[in-house]
Amino acid sequence: MTLAGKKALVTGGSRGIGAAIAKTLAAEGADVAITYEKSKDLADAVVSGIKALGRFAVAIQADSADIAAIAASVDRAAAELGGLDILVNNAGIIRMNNLADIAIDDIQALLDINVRGPIVTSKSALSHLKEGGSIITVGSFFADRVPYGGLGVYAATKSALTAFSQGLARELGPKGITANIVQPGSIDTDMNPAHGPFGDPMRQLTASGRFGAGTEIGHAVAYLASDKARYVTGTMLTVDGGANA
Repeated sequence: MTLAGKKALVTGGSRGIGAAIAKTLAAEGADVAITYEKSKDLADAVVSGIKALGRFAVAIQADSADIAAIAASVDRAAAELGGLDILVNNAGIIRMNNLADIAIDDIQALLDINVRGPIVTSKSALSHLKEGGSIITVGSFFADRVPYGGLGVYAATKSALTAFSQGLARELGPKGITANIVQPGSIDTDMNPAHGPFGDPMRQLTASGRFGAGTEIGHAVAYLASDKARYVTGTMLTVDGGANA
């Protein structure tokens, strides 16, 4: 168990990739807090699953577009966990449309949740993180390659996280805190099912010919949060089955 005794907060941890990350961190020995916006039943199920592993867990309702809610959720997570060692900025949304047709409200929501959210969450966590801590942000392989139209604004928000994480790594390096990005490719979740309408074209992008599992992203995050990765910072770890090869 590479994360024994660690305290982790995973934003947007009630479903999909976030839930898989939270459960993987717990399986590696961490106590875990998750945030959720609306899916209380799903969040409670994740908490129950983590507790079944013998770890402490708590679900905190917070809208990742609400600055005050973000700050309050980080402080509460640290209080409930008895500290904070790992922050996983996972909460995010996708809105797809050509630039000519995408609504201004959708652009604003993408910027608020996908860019401002991780920045504000990281800022709020700084007072709790100490030497040996880590900030891991979940980006997207679309940050490096945009193979289809209608993804430009979404991809731009994920690309912004790269520059933010690299700058954060420079700021926090002297304090012994790492900052990295995991960039998932096509992962089989309820929001992006392997056998859904986008399944075949997304599979064809990959070298492996398959969708990934949420646990495969969880393992990447767990590695970056562990002492095995103390010399890894400012790095983008792409887990996409070779889609960007």
